[in-house]
Amino acid sequence: MKTILVDAVYTFVSDQGVIFQEMFDLLEKYPNKKIILTNAGDDKWQQYGLDKMPYEVFTLKHNPDKPDPTYFQKLLKHFSLTDNDVVYFEHSPEAVKSAESVGIKSYHYDENKKDLAALKNFLDQNL
Repeated sequence: MKTILVDAVYTFVSDQGVIFQEMFDLLEKYPNKKIILTNAGDDKWQQYGLDKMPYEVFTLKHNPDKPDPTYFQKLLKHFSLTDNDVVYFEHSPEAVKSAESVGIKSYHYDENKKDLAALKNFLDQNL
């Protein structure tokens, strides 16, 4: 069963630490493991509410950031996963491109549109 990689800030949670409840409700419909991905360092952990997330949170604390493919290579290695074991959605086009460059099936989630129907379609087609 594939793991769902979830972008943290501006996707799953606001920059004030408020979880996007409708997205959480959608994700809870899938039995898959979820991992929240962030670039956040210790200085932003509480501001973003990352210490209160319902899923495990992974960060490399800006060393490197998600637009660097090394971030995703380290993530996969850390969890003993392959690119075929995960799907990912993210608000940053640069991070999506980075994940795709290492073979991760990814979806650009527009945080302004908040199109959960399109996100559900992506998950249904790729899980």
